[in-house]
Amino acid sequence: MAFTAGSFGYLEPSVDLSGPLTVDERLTYRLNVSYQNSDSFRDFVESERLVVAPTLRYEFSDATSLTFEYVYLDSSQTYDEGLPIDPIAFDLPRDRTLSEPDDSFDNTTNSFYLTLDHRFNDDIRLRSGFGAELSDVDETAFRLIFNGFDPETGDNSRQYVARDIAVDNLSWQTDLISEFNTGSIGHQLLAGFELARTDASESRADFLDFENILTINVLDPQYGTPIPSSDNRNVIGEFETTVSNLSFYLQDQVTLLPNLKLLVGGRYDFVETESRVDLISIGDPFVESSEFNSEAFSPRVGLVYQPIEPISLYASYSRSFIPNSATTSDGEVIEPERGTQYEVGIRGEFGDISVNLAAYDITKTNIARTDPDNSDFSIPIGEVRSRGIELDVAGEIIDGWNVIASLFFNDAFISEGDEFNPEDDNLINAPRSGASLWTTYEIQVGDLQGLGFGVGVFYVGDREAEIPNDVVLPSYVRGDASIFYNRDNWQVQLNFQNLFDTDYFESTQNTGLIFPGAPFTVVGRISVRF
Repeated sequence: MAFTAGSFGYLEPSVDLSGPLTVDERLTYRLNVSYQNSDSFRDFVESERLVVAPTLRYEFSDATSLTFEYVYLDSSQTYDEGLPIDPIAFDLPRDRTLSEPDDSFDNTTNSFYLTLDHRFNDDIRLRSGFGAELSDVDETAFRLIFNGFDPETGDNSRQYVARDIAVDNLSWQTDLISEFNTGSIGHQLLAGFELARTDASESRADFLDFENILTINVLDPQYGTPIPSSDNRNVIGEFETTVSNLSFYLQDQVTLLPNLKLLVGGRYDFVETESRVDLISIGDPFVESSEFNSEAFSPRVGLVYQPIEPISLYASYSRSFIPNSATTSDGEVIEPERGTQYEVGIRGEFGDISVNLAAYDITKTNIARTDPDNSDFSIPIGEVRSRGIELDVAGEIIDGWNVIASLFFNDAFISEGDEFNPEDDNLINAPRSGASLWTTYEIQVGDLQGLGFGVGVFYVGDREAEIPNDVVLPSYVRGDASIFYNRDNWQVQLNFQNLFDTDYFESTQNTGLIFPGAPFTVVGRISVRF
């Protein structure tokens, strides 16, 4: 069990229990329960979260087991959209909130998983699992209108939104894994299929007040705006989307030589997407239904060569296929996202230290983003490309001294654009460079054995905040630290985040809003194992 507390009223008790339920220990259980309650460095923002996750596992024999998992999530928080994308946001206090104190975003999710594992013999194993995730979201909030900021007055127009969203995800996946040899060549063959379905529905009403003003001034916000009456309804409607996916896949990991391995595989997807939009906008009805069927083969090839024992060279090629459920303002479903990735690298294992250097080139098509003319819908970006280099180092230098370090350079841009997505513009939330270093040391002997310290520094480079590229989120360096003590079956730890109270922005949303990073924060945790 554990208890965590920190800045801004953060409280989180949790418990993790497990053990046998029968004398023969064939039936076992595990129960995770956590409750979280917190304020925020943002004005009026509060959150509450409860997670209950029991698991039951029954072993029919040494070869067969059945596992049932259930996760209940109930979360409630103040709706917070961040700040408008404009240079003026960089001069605002990071606790500035442009929503109303009573705005809310509530989510309840029930997840069920049932997994059967069976080993026919030492070389053949079957794994089959069914999953269901049922989510309901209720949102009532004064939302900032996309591109609704006036830099001359500091006003940002708003609308009141009431939404009920239901998303049901069902899936069934079965894998057959077999290990065998053909002569001197070893194989690990994976064959399987996946059947999945997502049903999403949204009931939405947007309200504008034609007599009173719903704008809020970012420089001097005044709260307490009354909720508009139903007579001022701007948009009311239903959005429904169903995505059905049937996939078959086959993969073989081939050991050609003790120091040479080849991975060859492929996946074939059949996808059917149905969408219906039923809107009444300023009194004019709009009803549109669309259906999109697609299929695609996505191959995957990888090669690993070990010239000497601590060094591995690798290269890979893969294609990806992801159905889009987003629709355009015409009610048309956006075509599936396709991707192609090339990667080469070198990995070294030097005692307890691992080093990995990789270079990649990724191309994707039909990336959905918010329609700049209508934030209720999306538009596709024709093609984007990301090229970069990553270096990661992790391990234990000497007993008790651990290091995790990384460095990357990335160029992510629109390679094929249009009037809304200018070619060669950089993608949002894609820093051109970044680096991190986190190191801890724990005293190994003596009266202070178990006492440890950690320190880290994190650098994130410039990022574009919007497309077209008109506003840049500046780079920043953040420092963290920790002190901890481990003894027998209990641990105490204090984490210090943003040690020097750096003022920075974390990210931008696809809806045209940016979020400031948290100031100096302290989080303490004590845990006991029985």
